[in-house]
Amino acid sequence: MSHPTPEAAPGPASWDQHPEPLAVDSAPCPEYGSGSLADLLPTLAAGMGVPGMTAAITELAPADRNCVFLIDGLGWEQLKAHPEDAPYLTSLLAGSRGGTGRPITAGYPATTATSLASVGTGLPPGAHGLPGYAVRDPATGELMNQLRWQPWTAPRVWQPYPTVFQLAEQAGVHAAQVSSPAFQHTPLTKVALSGGAFHGRLTGEERMDVAAGQLAAGDRSLVYTYYSELDGAGHRYGVDSDTWRGQLMHVDRLVQRLAEQLPPRTALYVTADHGMVDVPFDDEHRIDFDADWELRAGVALLGGEGRARHVYAVPGAAADVLTCWREVLGEQFWVASRDEAIAAGWFGPTVEERVYARIGDVVAAARDDVLIIASEREPKESAMVGNHGSMTPAEQLVPLLEVRS
Repeated sequence: MSHPTPEAAPGPASWDQHPEPLAVDSAPCPEYGSGSLADLLPTLAAGMGVPGMTAAITELAPADRNCVFLIDGLGWEQLKAHPEDAPYLTSLLAGSRGGTGRPITAGYPATTATSLASVGTGLPPGAHGLPGYAVRDPATGELMNQLRWQPWTAPRVWQPYPTVFQLAEQAGVHAAQVSSPAFQHTPLTKVALSGGAFHGRLTGEERMDVAAGQLAAGDRSLVYTYYSELDGAGHRYGVDSDTWRGQLMHVDRLVQRLAEQLPPRTALYVTADHGMVDVPFDDEHRIDFDADWELRAGVALLGGEGRARHVYAVPGAAADVLTCWREVLGEQFWVASRDEAIAAGWFGPTVEERVYARIGDVVAAARDDVLIIASEREPKESAMVGNHGSMTPAEQLVPLLEVRS
C-alpha cells in the first residue's frame, strides 16, 4: 500500500512566500522527480545505458564517465554568499544544473542520512525509508538514529532496494566509491552507497587523485567521492565562521584539483546533501522541549532533529499533540499530521507502508531561524551553532556544479 500525493509540487519560485499562518501546503516541497538529489544518479546512469534508469533532470547531457563529488553541508546559498573564499566553485555557479544556473533540492528532511540514501538509491525518502535523523522503528517502538545506526537494525530489512551503483555495475559500468576509510563498513554506506569497489583515503587530496584514476579505469564509469569536514565546521562554529571559511577554501582547491585531472568524456558534478543555518543561542530561537510542559504533553518519543522534528504521540493523543504544537509553534514551523505531510508530498510522491509508521504522528519543519532543542536528551545536538533539516532555501537548495572534459 502506498500513500499518494498530488502530482504537482511547488518549485523554487515559492520559497520567497511566507504566508501566515503557516498552512501545511505552503511549505515548499522538494523537486522530486525533476530536480532533487534522488534524481541525480538515475539521470547519469540512464545516460550510460543502465536499464531501468530515467533521466529525470532533463538539463543534464549524458557522459560516458560520471563523477559525483558530494560536499557535506555545502548549501547553494552559503556558496553564493562566499565568492571570495571559493573562487573556483563560484566560477561554476552559472553552469549549475546543466547550464541553467539553478540549484537542485535536497529532499525532506535536508539531513545527511536521508540525503545520502536518496543519492545512492535514486529514491525519495518515502520509498527508501530513511525519513529523518532519528525515527521510530515500528518493530521495536524505539528511536533509531539512521546516521549512527543505533540501535543496530538489519540494514537490508530497513532499506531493501539496490543502489544505483549496484545496478550500474550489473550493467557493466565501472563503479567506485572514494571516501574516508571510516565509512567503508558502516550500515549507512551499505544501504545507501554500496556497489563497486570502495577506496578508502584519509586526505581530500588523495581522494581526488584516486577518483580521477577510477574514472579512467572504465570506458563507462560512475564514481562517487565525499568530503565531510565542511559540515562539521558549520555545526560547531557556524557557516560564517573563520573555521568554516577555511574549510570552504580547502574544498574549492579540492574540486579544482579533481577537475584538472578528469579523463576524456567525463562529467564531474559537485553537489551537497543540505545547506545550513546558524541559530542564535537564546530562548527565543531555541525552544527547549525538555523544559516545555506544553510541548511534552502526550508525547511518547521526540525524533528528528531541531529543525525537522518527528513527534510520536502516546496512543490516542495524536490529535491533541498536533493541536498543541500548532498553537505553540505554528507561526514559526510548518506543523503537520503524518497524513498531511504525506499528502503534501514532503517525503516524495508516495510513502511505502513499511515507512509510514517511521514518520512522526506530528511533523514540524522550521521556517524561521529557530530550533526545537532537547537539552537533556540531546545535549550535543542542542549545542550546535549551525543546523539544518527543514525546507527553507538555506537548507534545501544545493548546487549541481558541472565540469566536463
